[in-house]
Amino acid sequence: MKRLILSFSVIIYSIVLSAQQPLSLQDCRRMALDFSETMKTADNAVRQAELDEQIAKASYLPKIDGSVTSVFMKDQDVLGMSLQTRGAYLAGINLTLPLYVGGQLTAANHLARISKEVSKEQLRQNRMRLIADVDQAYYQLIAVQSKVQLTEALERQLQSLYDKVALSVRAEMATDNELLRISAKQSEVNYQLQKARNGEQLCQLVLANLIGTDFNQTVIPTDTLLSTVLTPLSEDISNRPEVFLLSKQIEAKQAQLKIAHSNFLPTLALVGGWSHYGNLKMKGAISNLDGTPIHIDHTFSGGNPMAMLQLSVPLFHWGAEFKKAKKAAIDIENARLQQQQAERGMRIEVRQAVQNVTNGYRMIETAQLAQQQADENLRQMRQKYDNQIATMTDLLEAQSLWQQAHSNYIEAQTQYKIYETEYLRVTGRLE
Repeated sequence: MKRLILSFSVIIYSIVLSAQQPLSLQDCRRMALDFSETMKTADNAVRQAELDEQIAKASYLPKIDGSVTSVFMKDQDVLGMSLQTRGAYLAGINLTLPLYVGGQLTAANHLARISKEVSKEQLRQNRMRLIADVDQAYYQLIAVQSKVQLTEALERQLQSLYDKVALSVRAEMATDNELLRISAKQSEVNYQLQKARNGEQLCQLVLANLIGTDFNQTVIPTDTLLSTVLTPLSEDISNRPEVFLLSKQIEAKQAQLKIAHSNFLPTLALVGGWSHYGNLKMKGAISNLDGTPIHIDHTFSGGNPMAMLQLSVPLFHWGAEFKKAKKAAIDIENARLQQQQAERGMRIEVRQAVQNVTNGYRMIETAQLAQQQADENLRQMRQKYDNQIATMTDLLEAQSLWQQAHSNYIEAQTQYKIYETEYLRVTGRLE
């Protein structure tokens, strides 16, 4: 029977362990990047842009096309003879090589390169956003788990105090009223503990949704020590993806303006080919000069090569092309204005992020000092209560202050790490 109970206990313990997954912050980042549909879509966009670039490069190369035409028409009467076109065919192959198209091919290839660079930078932008979300969820999970442990520690303190006072009551050295006050405080702490555990479950779901684990699996953070070292902070925004994307937007508008200007210019292309016709029949009779009939039954077939230069010169389009170029120039100006406005907003964002990190570090220092003071206050209050110098009210108040001070320190550490991650993101250095 004992062996059966032991085996059953081992099985239960194994199930519990299998439902737990210890993960570091880097593990969660990697899993989220592998799992995210947004990242996969952004990666597909890069691949599409690379294909577009290859398509644009192909425009420099000659195009070779083949064609086959079969004719089924009613026989035609030509000078008293029957021209049979049923079953006649025309087959050919053509080669077209653009020699000069006003810079359109160069501009189109430039646009394709810009598109590829933009898609790669958007992938980096999405990557940083996802990492920031993972970091926030991970740190919040650490914070709520620390608060659960803190509340459990307070619960144990109250239970120890309750047991001690209960002995005093039985020895008629304390009153039942003191037990009732401790019980009321225990009920309050139990309520706080339940809220903290509910918050932990919610944080587990948020993190699981980001990294793609089963919702029934519990993530155990291994990076529970939140280091808080204030390093020199820069307000440089040059590495932000948004800055790069705005500059590429202007570059793309400039390429579109070149395409608009190319519509004013002539185009030159080399066209070559070879065609073959066959099964074209002529039947009938004609009279010779002496009246003698000449019967004709002939099938035509043959092939011809062909080569030519095709020059097209735009002459007059009612000003449409000029207006297109003017519109493209206005688009460039709008893109520059948008860049100025966006960069001004980004500088404000970075300044706020720097301020948040700095203030967050100061909050940690303040909370740490308050925590040390609360620890010492609780220690002294316990001694005073044991020596009957302090009341039960004083001791319970000291315990509440101890809990609040430790809770504030946890929040300060967590918020600092979230601020730190956001600062790295808005400066384009979160990798």
